[in-house]
Amino acid sequence: MKKVISLLVVIAALLLVLAACGEKSQEDVIDELDKIRDDLTGYKAEAEMTIQTGEEPQEYQVEVWYKSPSSYRVALSNDEDEPSQIILRNEEGVFVLTPALNKSFRFQSDWPENNSQVYLYESLIDDILMDPERSFSATEEHYVFQTNTNYTNKNLNQQEIMLNKSDLTPASVKIMDVDLTVLVNLEFSSFELNASFSDGDFDMDRNMTYAQLDMDIPTLADDAEVEEVNENENESFTVFYPMYTPQGTGYPEVNEVDTENGKRVIISYEGDEPFTIVQQQSKFVEASAPVNINEGEPVDLGFTYGALSRNGETLSISWSYEGTDFFLSSNHLDRDEIMAVARSVYGTEEK
Repeated sequence: MKKVISLLVVIAALLLVLAACGEKSQEDVIDELDKIRDDLTGYKAEAEMTIQTGEEPQEYQVEVWYKSPSSYRVALSNDEDEPSQIILRNEEGVFVLTPALNKSFRFQSDWPENNSQVYLYESLIDDILMDPERSFSATEEHYVFQTNTNYTNKNLNQQEIMLNKSDLTPASVKIMDVDLTVLVNLEFSSFELNASFSDGDFDMDRNMTYAQLDMDIPTLADDAEVEEVNENENESFTVFYPMYTPQGTGYPEVNEVDTENGKRVIISYEGDEPFTIVQQQSKFVEASAPVNINEGEPVDLGFTYGALSRNGETLSISWSYEGTDFFLSSNHLDRDEIMAVARSVYGTEEK
């Protein structure tokens, strides 16, 4: 009987040891992530992003390609088959493409460096490794880190990063405000580590052409084709209003101007921090050469990427969304305030 009891004790001890071996400590996970970061050659990922900063949640499909050391392709879409916007980084610079409008902007920018990026694996790893105040826990299938962030949107100051136990690839990311309210939720549906790529995968012209073919949009349009595409745009013109305005901002003054390119709406806000929003229905453009913005930078507005630039004391952001071109400018708003206004343009009025 004593031998049986002793054998059971030994077996139980072995089981405890084996169980302990299967559960990594925070230090173990950190060491593995550091090695993954050093050895990372590239990846392909797909995810669903939900933004909950407006009255209604907005859902987007995100496709991410990364090739070491600095080639990126991030495609955002409302419809998983039709990318509404693509941001690229290659040896020629950083590009923001809007295939449906045949528009492209090129920046001399260090994007995506120096700021947190919710859908980039290496950025998430950096946020974990660089935060001495991080917290760590484990579930049955995941390791979970909570870290501080470095997003351009200062309201997004904490995040929960959930990693798969099997290979430490990302499973989900939740970005929260100071009250731990989830404002952005990203759920990864697939992740291919150290993926391979073909020549031209990060080329601007190739990405624009392939995206337009998927949308059945002419890539070498003549005048008649461009006119037909523009005539097929929605006849209604939706005017968008910001849901956020700085304290001391007065009621807006709205003016409509008829131009050769259609109706233009100018919304002017007065007060302590005045600004102006100009809106016009988007048009497909024949010229496909990228517009160079050497003094500007691409900025993540959550639902789209915009172009932020400065001319003297005037800050401006331009972007396209839901069939409308926007131009927001101010001599008084700082970078954080003008981006907060741009991110809040959700309220609408049908014209």
